[in-house]
Parts: sequence; C-alpha cells; structure tokens
Amino acid sequence: MFPVRPRRRRGRATTLVAVVLLALTLSPVHWMVTASLRPAEGPWRDGWFPADPSAAGYAAALHEQGGHLVTSLVVSLGTALLSLALAAPAAHALALRPIRGAGAFLFGVLLLQAVPGVTVANALHGAYADAGLLDSHLGLVLADSTAGVPFAILVLRSAVRAIPREVVEAALLDGAGAVRLFRSVVLPLSRNALITSGVFAFLFAWGDTLFALTLTTSDAVRPVTLGVYDYLGAHSTRWDATMATAVLASLPAAVLLVVAQRHVTDGAARSVRSGRSTTHGSPSPPR
Repeated sequence: MFPVRPRRRRGRATTLVAVVLLALTLSPVHWMVTASLRPAEGPWRDGWFPADPSAAGYAAALHEQGGHLVTSLVVSLGTALLSLALAAPAAHALALRPIRGAGAFLFGVLLLQAVPGVTVANALHGAYADAGLLDSHLGLVLADSTAGVPFAILVLRSAVRAIPREVVEAALLDGAGAVRLFRSVVLPLSRNALITSGVFAFLFAWGDTLFALTLTTSDAVRPVTLGVYDYLGAHSTRWDATMATAVLASLPAAVLLVVAQRHVTDGAARSVRSGRSTTHGSPSPPR
C-alpha cells in the first residue's frame, strides 16, 4: 500500500500555492476594476471594494476615448488580416516548395524578431514622412505587421509541414495545382495555426505603443494605448476614467482569447510537435 496522506498533503500544498499565485496575478485586475468604479480623487479609498460605485469613469471613457478604441480596433483587425494574407502563402511555399535560399530567408525572419522596435520605428518615420503615411490607419497597419508577419510565417510553416505527406501527394495526383492545393488542402488543415497567428497579430497591434507614438502626431489617428495618457497629468490624474479606459481596452483582447482559446492551444501544440519532429529529422516535404 502506498501512503495516501503525504500525497494528499502535497496536493493541498500545491493547490494552496496555485491559489496564492492566481490571487497575485489577478490583483492588478481587481485594482483596475475597483478603481474604475471609485471617485476620481483617489482609487485607494473605501478598502477592497467601493462603498458607492459610480459609472462616471466609464461614461467619460466612452465619450472621450470611443474614437481611439475604434482606431485600435481597425488597426488591429487590419494588421491581423494583412499578416495572414502575406504569411500564409509564404509559409506554404517555404514548407512544400523546393525554394533555393529558404533557410537563409527563415534565418532573416528570425533575425527580424530580434531587431529592437525603436530602430524599426525610427526608420519607418522617415519613410512615412516621404510617402505621406504619417497619421494614417494604413501606416499603423503596415508598421504593426512588421511584428505580425514574421511570427505568422514561423507558426504557419510549422503547421504546413505537419500536414501528412499522403494528403498532399493525393491532391497532387488528383491534378491539384499550387493554388488549389493551397486553397483546398493547406488552408483548411492549418485552421488552428491561422487562428493562432491572427490572434497574436491582433494582440501585437492592440497593445502597440511605440509605433503609435512615433508614427502619429495628432488625435485623428490615435489608438487607445496613447489615449489613456490624456488622463495622466502633472498636477492631477483622473483615476476613474484612466482605469475605465484600461478596462475597456482589455475587454476585446480578453474576449478574443476566450473565444479562440481552443484553437490557439491546438495551434501552439502542433507547432511544438512539428518543431520537435524537424529537429529529430523528419522526412523532406513533397516536391
């Protein structure tokens, strides 16, 4: 007989540690939500919960930051769509086509991930000034895609390489060309990876501050990550509106992750499995 009590004690200790870590992780969220319901003068009053909650902060945030939220939504959706439109064909070609220099190209994609964002932003500012793309939705979409496209290529290439060779060869024997193979085989079987790449490209753009700060100079095209600074002043801070804006800015990302959680988990797991098989020597893709 194995001892039961030590296992139960270890299980209870593990549960207690998990609960403590979860409480520490969620404490900023609790402070943000409760501060958005308290008076603007001080979010630390009334203990853990507001004694007289008020929605004045949310009313001010919606009235003053509504346009910025729409800008963030447009830019983030545009970044996700553009990243997938560019990365999916590139991943298909890199995974299934005998392209000379594919290894060097992938190394360049990885290298792009290591380039500091401030370097890219400064380079884009001069180019945008000449092209007239400053203070434009298109300019922010293109800038944010510099982070979304490389990530999407790496994830989608792993997913395409994980497609069984038999499926690809059967489609080729049926007379499928490159376009039909991509449309009818690669895209449906890479759905989880497509959703994963799109979600992360959306999140990259939604949380961006550097490109927004560098490539916009007016309120016409200003995402919510910069709009929140309107409430932070040297002499007074509108904590209720600031925290309400933070809550509203967190909702789209949270909802997106909850809705796409299963697809994101499956896509990440397949990418890891494909990476391991490639490391241990998987068969070469069909040619």
